[in-house]
Amino acid sequence: MSTFQKDLVPENTHPLNVGAEPVDEASVVRPPLFEVYMRMAEELAKRSTCARLQVGTVITDQHLEHVVAIGYNGNARGFPNKCDSPTPGSCGCIHSEQNALVKSPGAQRRKVAFVTASPCATCAKLMIQANVAYVFYRQAYRDPAGLEVLADGGVQAVHYMRWERSWR
Repeated sequence: MSTFQKDLVPENTHPLNVGAEPVDEASVVRPPLFEVYMRMAEELAKRSTCARLQVGTVITDQHLEHVVAIGYNGNARGFPNKCDSPTPGSCGCIHSEQNALVKSPGAQRRKVAFVTASPCATCAKLMIQANVAYVFYRQAYRDPAGLEVLADGGVQAVHYMRWERSWR
């Protein structure tokens, strides 16, 4: 039996996205939930205080019914809203994934993360440890090591660009 992706993104094999009937672009009349959550992450990124890269994260349950945590990168609560250093990789900002994961229910399984940039290797390890099963990201981070860690940890990463310019 053939399966088809409802959002027309072949890499997106999330169970809620797989159907038995073929889908064409004309039949997709409203944004898929995957795109809605990705846009929420993009809005959160606008709150970032990091001078180099603004990143937002939304974490949902496995059924995409509940947002369980949100985050964006920046300094620690109560600290100045600026980077500690201009050096890439040493700016001192807490990553958006880290900010979201510390608020996320640890025992909840198969969480789904929507991140505006693919995670670094450390954040990828934290996502594996926090029971994240899928990571959707809009742009690739400068270092692809995080994507390799996710693959090694059995987490499916999906470069989610298909609907970025639709419904604007």
